[in-house]
Amino acid sequence: MFENIIEQGAVLQLKDDILRARRAPSMLFYGPPESGKGSAALELARVLSCEKGGEWKCSCPSCERHRYLQHDDLLILGPRSFQAEISASLSAFLRSPDVSGAKLLFYRAFRKLQIRFSPVLMEEDPKAGKIASVLQSLDEGLGEFLRMNTQTVEKAVLEKLCAALVNDALTLDSEGQGGAIPVSRIRRACYWCRIAPNGKRKTLIIENAENMREEARNSLLKLLEEPPDTICIVLTAQRREAIMATILSRLRPYRFLKRSAESEKEVIRRVFQDSVNEKTGAGGSVLSAYLDGFLARGTEKMYPLAAWFIVSLARSASVYAKKNGAGDVPRFVNALGERYAPIAGDCGLPRAVKDEDVIKTLLAQSGNFEGGSFSRFLMLCLDLAGGLTREAGDPQFIAYNGIIKKHIGEALTAVDVLNQSTTLALEALFHKLKKDIIRGIHV
Repeated sequence: MFENIIEQGAVLQLKDDILRARRAPSMLFYGPPESGKGSAALELARVLSCEKGGEWKCSCPSCERHRYLQHDDLLILGPRSFQAEISASLSAFLRSPDVSGAKLLFYRAFRKLQIRFSPVLMEEDPKAGKIASVLQSLDEGLGEFLRMNTQTVEKAVLEKLCAALVNDALTLDSEGQGGAIPVSRIRRACYWCRIAPNGKRKTLIIENAENMREEARNSLLKLLEEPPDTICIVLTAQRREAIMATILSRLRPYRFLKRSAESEKEVIRRVFQDSVNEKTGAGGSVLSAYLDGFLARGTEKMYPLAAWFIVSLARSASVYAKKNGAGDVPRFVNALGERYAPIAGDCGLPRAVKDEDVIKTLLAQSGNFEGGSFSRFLMLCLDLAGGLTREAGDPQFIAYNGIIKKHIGEALTAVDVLNQSTTLALEALFHKLKKDIIRGIHV
């Protein structure tokens, strides 16, 4: 039980609560990315549906269906990019196509995405018609993949099928998810929760629950106030405080901590049957760096570009302050420039101060932020500003970091929810940050 979750004290507490019959009907798993929250939620669903004792290697029909994420009593929703996980799983499978575990890993990566478009959730959804053909193609391809004897099939045939599956998944990932959880899907999920399970218990998993819109939060709150006895509800989020207080009060929280570099290497070894020898990635996570390495624009390429953006912002803000007689440049601005100038230099890009030059260079160097890399870029920018703030411990820095966090959140919403172009969102972000960081010294 939970043996697949490496170095997380939260699952030990969760296991103890289950064994002592103290499990809460609704829970919150919160912590940093790649800390095992989603895997723990899926394992919880399997354990609660198990027809025996919940052992890790249980072979009961319910556990088998959960391993393939095909159980009717499991429902997952919430925006999340699967490009890196699918690409890494593909690499692991093609290295060992005759290993059943590698085949299951690859299949599960697709099912984690596909299950978010269950007919239960998509009824009357405006996107349903647009992605119907892609869903059908993916479903047929996955069925063929499971039936295929990957030990004897020709390599060219196998690679062709895998490429088609990946293409369908990336299309579904980019066109079907969006950046926020709409109220329609929460309502459909709540309706599903009140229908009797086919087995012992249903499990509803809402990932990145902080991305729910207000109407969706209110709808979920009604379910949390009186959840059916046969349902277990798990929300995941990066920060506990990002969950609305009235919802949080009805959840039992389990905190997932950032794992050590050695433990993350063990995850890579066990799950992807691979190894890494280099030092921790730029974002501080070996696992995140490993997964991002499978993307066209991985973190190792995006990190210096994010530093260059931060340094360009500091320079532009300094020029803006002098031109507009705003007084002394804030310590925060100078510290940003000094801290990240060496990293920005790794890009080999020229100094830029004008808004249009910064935006033009960013778009050219990032490939116009294709493949969902815009949100990853913004999160790296936020991490850079936050890292400086945490190290300095300066109250003024905390205030300026709040300004950056606010405008980055607005940029993400503009692109993911309002479907604004990344160019316009980036232009607005840079302009607002430059003005508000300088204006902040007078607030």
